Amino acid sequence: MRSTAVRRTALAAAAASLVLLVTACSGEGSDGGTKDKDKESAVAEPAAKALTVAELEKLAIAEGDVKAHKVVKAGPEDDVAAKDVKTDKPECEPVARAIAGSPMGEPAATVKRRATAEPDVKDAGKDGAIEGAFDITTSLVVLSSYEGQGAADAFSALKSAGTACAGGFTMTMAGTEQKIPKMTVAKVSGGDEAVAWTMTGEQDGEKLPFNLAVVRMGSTFVSFSSFNLMAPEGDLPLPTAVIDAQVAKLG
Repeated sequence: MRSTAVRRTALAAAAASLVLLVTACSGEGSDGGTKDKDKESAVAEPAAKALTVAELEKLAIAEGDVKAHKVVKAGPEDDVAAKDVKTDKPECEPVARAIAGSPMGEPAATVKRRATAEPDVKDAGKDGAIEGAFDITTSLVVLSSYEGQGAADAFSALKSAGTACAGGFTMTMAGTEQKIPKMTVAKVSGGDEAVAWTMTGEQDGEKLPFNLAVVRMGSTFVSFSSFNLMAPEGDLPLPTAVIDAQVAKLG
């Protein structure tokens, strides 16, 4: 188990760009809506004014906002430039960028947070304690604000990419290649629009389950890219507590 955990840790660091990593529908969940409806919604909404970095900082989750989670500002290791994110299928690039936490399009301002679930230590000293120490979900939360219809356009582009790339693709982040065999739609709600997927990254024979959720509220676009070293393949729940806390702060 120790060797598996170490290998998965290395994979996560490479994927890291996958959240600290290496980052469909309406507020009703990701199983409804169509591309045309997305466009109609974007057109119907009045042009929004972008928020500043200072304003986004106040809206981003902070320590104490999410029960049983440690929340910190993301560091340099969480920044992956768009130019360092590549995919074998051009249409899948928006998904890879969101997984890496790289902003979509040209936002006016962006801030990032890292939210890590606290490990379950009640069984410390007993069999399985090592597994428990690794059984934590970490999420890279990226808030970006756009002028006009920028946030709606970014959401629409990502949602379309998720549909087009459901059968899988290969992504390279900061020189590290990972294969994503498939993307499965997950149910999520919040904001004006929300969409999410679960998937498993494969690299050098190791597999790392992770997921991606995105919520748009007005001119603000928020992505949640999460992984857990010990989660069973294809079975990593969305970080609902983190998503709900962030949506609540957006108002």
